[in-house]
Amino acid sequence: MKSPITTHVLDTAQGRPASGIAVKLAQRNADGEWQDLAIGETNDDGRIMNLLPPDFHLAAGVYQMTFATENYFRRQGTKGFYPFVSITIEIVQPEQHYHVPLLLSPFGYSTYRGS
Repeated sequence: MKSPITTHVLDTAQGRPASGIAVKLAQRNADGEWQDLAIGETNDDGRIMNLLPPDFHLAAGVYQMTFATENYFRRQGTKGFYPFVSITIEIVQPEQHYHVPLLLSPFGYSTYRGS
């Protein structure tokens, strides 16, 4: 069983997974403030499959994943334009699994809801 929220980061400029990127997951509370839930790091395949425990009770709400891209680009010997990337998602059906891929390059990124 895997985390209810997972991610996969691909470096589209290099054509390979982006390993060693720190990712923080937070949830917006009723006061509009962010509460940190988890911190992980992408593996050699660019994935984090265990960001939250598999039995974590995911609630409906707004979540934010923040990817620390500055250190990743520095290790690649590249100066990126985005020191971090934050992706904010709204979860309406918490019983579902949510996969949030990030396609990354030094001067752009895109994301989508994966499966």
